[in-house]
Order: sequence, then C-alpha cells, then structure tokens
Amino acid sequence: MHPPVNIQANAAPSAPRTLADPDTPFAVVDVGTMRRNIARLETRAERLAVTLRPHVKTAKSLDAASLLHSGTPCPVTVSTLAEAEAFANVGYTDITYAVGIDPHKLPRVTALLRHGITLRILLDSVEQASFVADASRRAGIPLPTQIEIDCDGHRGGLKPDDPALLAIGRVLHDAGCLDGVLTHAGESYFACTAEEQRRAAKNERDTAVAAAERLRAAGLPVNVVSVGSTPTAHAAEDLTGVTELRAGNYVFFDLVMAGLGVCRVEDIAVSVVVTVIGHRPEYGWIMTDGGWMAMSRDRGTAAQAQDQGYGLVTDLAGNVIPGLVMTAASQEHGTLTARDGADLPDLPVGTRLRILPNHACATAAQHRGYHVIDGTRPTGGGPAPTIETFWPRVTGW
Repeated sequence: MHPPVNIQANAAPSAPRTLADPDTPFAVVDVGTMRRNIARLETRAERLAVTLRPHVKTAKSLDAASLLHSGTPCPVTVSTLAEAEAFANVGYTDITYAVGIDPHKLPRVTALLRHGITLRILLDSVEQASFVADASRRAGIPLPTQIEIDCDGHRGGLKPDDPALLAIGRVLHDAGCLDGVLTHAGESYFACTAEEQRRAAKNERDTAVAAAERLRAAGLPVNVVSVGSTPTAHAAEDLTGVTELRAGNYVFFDLVMAGLGVCRVEDIAVSVVVTVIGHRPEYGWIMTDGGWMAMSRDRGTAAQAQDQGYGLVTDLAGNVIPGLVMTAASQEHGTLTARDGADLPDLPVGTRLRILPNHACATAAQHRGYHVIDGTRPTGGGPAPTIETFWPRVTGW
C-alpha cells in the first residue's frame, strides 16, 4: 500500500503573492473598487433618508460585509438561512431572510430568535401566515414577518389590492408577528434607460406604500416598508413612506448593470483569472481554462443592446482588451474571440487574463472564495497585482 499523501487541497493563498501565482481559474475582488461602490450607495441612502439594508447574497462573505457601514454590523438581507446563521455568529443582530418561508425551516428561525437575533421572515399566503402564527404560539415568541408585495409581476408576492393581503395581515397581527411589507423591483434589471429605472423605482415605492397604507387603514400596524434592487436603489429620487432600502449586486456590480448604465465597466469589482491553454486560428479562437464552471452559464447581457457573451476580457492589471470577448463555454474551457473588427491579439499559451462577469452573484457562486487585490495600490512595476488576502464565502442553504 502507498502511504497517505498529505495534500492541503484548495488552500488559501499565503502572502505575498500576485495574480500570476495561484492555479487558475480563481475569483478576484478589487477591494478598492468595492469600497467606492459601497460609498456611492451609502451616500445615496443618506440623502434619501432611509436605512440601507445591504443584501449579502452577492458576496456571501463576512469579510466583504465588514466593509459595509464603517465595519460595524449593520442591518442585512440574506437569501439563505446559512447566511443568516453565519452573520449572526459574528455579531449581526438585524437580519431579513428575503425568501418565502416554509414550515421545515422554522426551527432554525426560532433558534436564531432565541439567541437574541431579530430575524425577519417573508411570506405571501394565508397558508404560510397560519403555520408561522402556530409556530410562534408554540414557541412562545413572536416571529417577525413581512408580507411580500408584487410591484411588477417579476416573482412572488401579492398585489396591494389583493383581498388576501388583509387576511394575511390579521393572522400575523393576532399572533404578534406582523412586521411590515417588502417588495423587489426585479423587472428593473430589464429597464434599459435612466428614465425607465426612475419609473421602476417610483412604482416600487408607490406599490409598497400603498400596501402598507391599506393594512394600516384596516387597523393593522406596519413598522417596516422595505424596497430595493440595485437599479432602483441608484435611480430612486423620492422614498417618502419607505423605511429601508435593499440592494446587493452594487458591492461588486457586473456587465448587466454596466449595460443598463447603472455603473461603468471599471466599477466591476469581481473578475475571474483564467489562463490561455491553446489556439484555434482556423476559427479565430483563443482557448482558456475558464469555462462555465468558473463563470456560470448566465448570459444576462444577451437581451441587452450589447451582448457580452460570457464576459469581457482584461489583462491582469484590469485593462479591458479591446474587442476580445468570451463567446463560448464548456465545462472547463472558455473560448475568446474578437468582435467589431478588432484583431485577435497575440496571447501565447500561459498568458493570464481576467474575465468580467455578466452576473456577479452567479459567477461568485462558482467559487469558494476570493483572492483580494487593491487596484488603488501600485503593483511595484509588475503587471500582476499583489494578492492582499483571501475571503472565504458562506456556502449552502
């Protein structure tokens, strides 16, 4: 028998190293760009006089979240109970779980509440309200619950005039669980102009406020009126009647957001480093080791005026290579081609590149964590930025 081999798989990088060192593909976050993105929305929320409740589902990183709100735990939104538990464990006490609740998850919700965490849950049916109310009575503690409102037909929720709204409100109120209303303008991701985004933001606000006012008129208290998406958060001009603003993608941004004009390409803080592994000159292809397992299958820009394939290509320093796009992907292979009359650059085997993603959330989810650089710092004369640290991601549900 062969003796066991002691290999530390997927080890975090040991400093100092550069983007030229780890095996590819791997995810990179530019912390300087990320800080700028965070400050931009914080300033806007202050001007709009609402609480900013960042959605941590994009980065899913305790380290990334530590840059929010001057490094102190702030109100956050999560998309999984695993996120809620991870953030609660490091001092976050005000958390909204913004996915419709099911009865099997209520014991985990109750456990967090018993540990002093304010964990708000979400629902949009009398059926859900009834099992939440029953669970609250059995546990002897209120389960703060928000009613999801549908502002644009994108996903779940109730219209503000739905008869079920008041029925749900009464069930929750009688159990001491009614906390507020929440809506998400998901269709704003298809609002291609600044004016369309402003209209989406106004509709989002008006819909949520109308639902809250209808509940209040029926004698049902509404403490929280929560709205938000990355496009509407950056487009809203008046949030009268709203108490909090949610957004998540803005910490990283991506090509979809750049295509909508919400950000610039240079505001995208996350990318994936890949290596050139071959050429097919007869097809005009450059092959890399970064396929859809590294980038995801998201093709969110395909519906936009400029289809960015699977991502735009930059050099290691983050400079966009004109006309070079990742146009195809198999599991572990990426295909780069030239467009718009650009010449295919001479990139020998072994050349490292960075790919900017269509959808930051989807691409980040392909990786166990981020190699962190700071683009505001000089590289010491070399082309490859220094890796400052490694941020692990929260995984699972």
